[in-house]
Amino acid sequence: MTSHPAASAHGPEPALAAGDDPRSYALLLSEVYDATMAGTRAPARPRDVIADSWKRLLTRGVDPDRLAPPTVDATGIDALREASGLFAVLDDVSRGLDSVIDGGDNILVVADARGRVLWRYGAPRVLGNADRLGFVEGAQWSENAVGTNAIGTALASNRAVQVFSAEHFLRSHHAWTCAGAPIKDPRTGQVVGVVDVSGPAATVHPTTVALVDLVARLAESQLREAHDRTLNRLRTVAAPILARVGRPALAVDPHGWVAAVDALPPHSRIALPHDAIPGRTWIPALGPCDVEALPGGWLVRLADEPAADAVAASVTLDLRDATAPRLRVAGQFATWQRDISPRHAGILELLARHRQGRSAAELAVDLYGDPSRVVTVRAEMSRLRRQFTGLVLGRPYRFADSAIVDVLGPADATPSPPTAPAIRAGRGIR
Repeated sequence: MTSHPAASAHGPEPALAAGDDPRSYALLLSEVYDATMAGTRAPARPRDVIADSWKRLLTRGVDPDRLAPPTVDATGIDALREASGLFAVLDDVSRGLDSVIDGGDNILVVADARGRVLWRYGAPRVLGNADRLGFVEGAQWSENAVGTNAIGTALASNRAVQVFSAEHFLRSHHAWTCAGAPIKDPRTGQVVGVVDVSGPAATVHPTTVALVDLVARLAESQLREAHDRTLNRLRTVAAPILARVGRPALAVDPHGWVAAVDALPPHSRIALPHDAIPGRTWIPALGPCDVEALPGGWLVRLADEPAADAVAASVTLDLRDATAPRLRVAGQFATWQRDISPRHAGILELLARHRQGRSAAELAVDLYGDPSRVVTVRAEMSRLRRQFTGLVLGRPYRFADSAIVDVLGPADATPSPPTAPAIRAGRGIR
């Protein structure tokens, strides 16, 4: 088999070297594939990354001739996109690979850390071909689901991968070539997604995988910058609060990354409890702490007295100006106010009216008059809870029992948002 540059820390390994004839190479790959799947002597060895993938799949008993399409669940696609954290880099990824998909032969795909297709872009003709393979939004493209492919094998090998023609484990994919690279969280090194370029096998080019890998690294840089901006905004809010706390304290984002510290050794991250709520909690390396909500994070104060009843937070939803609703939250130390969107104002108004909480289905009826729009509600609630950490609890969505919630009604009967049926009914609007 034609020799190829070895994969290394200096860059990804292309499927074929510059100057190789794709047609001749595809024929050789087909012979290697047929022999390997039949258990006979092959005329050459596949590349290591491909051989490792085939071995994993053969060991699991995956049938290379099966034609069943991958599992597709498009009902939760909005929630998956929101949870991926990749919205912040989507535009940069698209711009970085415009040159590859502009010709109309390739499609760009972004998948999450489990190989589920979140977004795809390309010419209708190529998207139509991808549809027939089940290469659609919401589809599962891990190795276990569809065999060797750039998305699943990049995840399994934790590196950029190009898969050409008969290197795909499923025969039905041999007419394709694809190149994928994992996107990693620059803070933790954990994979958060995959960027992939796929198209007909004849479009294979040895530089594609290097370009895809470069775009993935650009996405990681953008994620780092977005995180820095988030911490800087939190730091601005927290600085005057920390100055008056009077005991060791930190301001952290919803994932425990530290924005500001006062009277404590430096920390980069603390282990917050899962689904943290305001009040007394135990934090490893710090001990008992009192936690209060901040916009975009938490104020964490070391406790220096016995635990007492949770200090009630005062939440004021000001709807007097229907075009500019505001939210004010006052805790023991952290007091802040923010402009909020009419949609979020409407949700908070509903939760203030239903202190026992509302499920996603109930909110779907409240907001849209349609119980099937739970995915839209969950995505909206994810944005609201990320923006105002600790304000709203989940399962069901509700204010904490200790919160004192006050709604200052609008000057007129204009509902916010205007189309929410439950809010119109609650205000007596026909």
